[in-house]
Amino acid sequence: MTDPIWYSLLPPVLAIVLAIGTRQVVPSLAAGIWLGFTILHGFDPLAGSAAALDGIVAVFADAGDARVLIFTLLIGALIATIEHSGGIRGFVEFLESRRWVHNAKRAQFLAWTSGVIIFVESNITLLVAGSVSRPLFDRYRVSREKLAYIIDSTSAPICVMIPLNAWGAVIIGLIASAGVDNPLEVFVASIAYNFYAIAAIFLVAVVIWRNWNMGPMKLAEARTQSGELLSPNAIVSFDEGKKLGADVSAKSAAFMAIPIIAMIVAMPIGLYATGDGRIASGSGSTAILWAICSAQMILWIMILATRQSSFSELIKVFMQGAGALLPIAIILLLALALGDVAKLLGTGVYVARTVSETVPAALLAPLVFLVSGFIAFSVGSSWGTFAIMIPIAVPIATTLGLPVPLLLGAAISGAIFGDHASPISDTTVVASMAAGTDHIDHVRTQLPYALLAGAIAMAAFFLAYFI
Repeated sequence: MTDPIWYSLLPPVLAIVLAIGTRQVVPSLAAGIWLGFTILHGFDPLAGSAAALDGIVAVFADAGDARVLIFTLLIGALIATIEHSGGIRGFVEFLESRRWVHNAKRAQFLAWTSGVIIFVESNITLLVAGSVSRPLFDRYRVSREKLAYIIDSTSAPICVMIPLNAWGAVIIGLIASAGVDNPLEVFVASIAYNFYAIAAIFLVAVVIWRNWNMGPMKLAEARTQSGELLSPNAIVSFDEGKKLGADVSAKSAAFMAIPIIAMIVAMPIGLYATGDGRIASGSGSTAILWAICSAQMILWIMILATRQSSFSELIKVFMQGAGALLPIAIILLLALALGDVAKLLGTGVYVARTVSETVPAALLAPLVFLVSGFIAFSVGSSWGTFAIMIPIAVPIATTLGLPVPLLLGAAISGAIFGDHASPISDTTVVASMAAGTDHIDHVRTQLPYALLAGAIAMAAFFLAYFI
């Protein structure tokens, strides 16, 4: 690491500015990497370009980073295989067949519960919860805007607190890249500090329980009660005939439930095995990789045993699913490389020294939360914000002797907050589609709740320093 000076800030700042200006995360991260290595090589752009390519390749030299990248592709393959098997459609039909819902409040709690228990991937959560609940919301005259808010608030906020999915893999990889020796343990510890996600999830439950409709949501509920499902001039992009990936005739919830249960069970076993009998000492990246491989293997055995698909068909689905998450893997790869060059430049140490002289320690977590939220709102990507903010937040904590889980939780929380409030976020768009409502109507009705949860999170981060 070089002696940190002011221009060590330039690579992440360039990535932030370009990401906000272009709303393209991949080239923004690439530009930050190039500038970082150019600085390390005496501001020689040609030498910096060659070193930047070597720096990206060097990510694979770290076994933990390589495992996380592989896991990211494998989770895409698992999701695609579950869809192909009819497991998601089977789960939807299982929920629909249970006659638990006979009023508006129960319909809303069904949507909330579906979002909480389906944590494999945020878009899957949105599509399943939306498909199950939309007919019930229409029947009991609850607005589709309310449905979009409920499922949007229980997709990413739930997924971001689970280590056994692509969200957890990305965050754990970024923590490890920041020089933390026990990234899984730190990630788990940060869950308690993910105040925005926690506030958003519980706020939705309160809204359902008390039938609390704020501002535009109140108008949407009144309109729906009068018999109008959609607002005038609403544009709905959801395809009512859209399948949830059921490509085969059989549809059974077991094809979704059993692999997920296997993945959950395999995780502590992997930690125990790699930690020589101590779960806390186990390798998180290895355990996660073993868990996803176990789930994939069991699902393949189930499909082949029931003769739903041939081996060649499963290989094709596997490749398609892995390819679907390739953009995420590329973002993660570049994020890890940017984190590496920032470490070489001493960016985190410089920021820590600077803020320690200008910002009171009690305000650091709220500040990280706000900056992270602003970036995510502007970019529309929580994952891109993770890539920028975690390599900065973690070194600040370690250098100043602050709890790493606290500042990590602030960075993650802010990213979810900004993504949740952003009209250009992919999860916001998918939530609108899954609920069958106009996208702008969803953004307008959800924003007051997102701001309230954000205010609660800000206060919690300020108080957490003293507690």
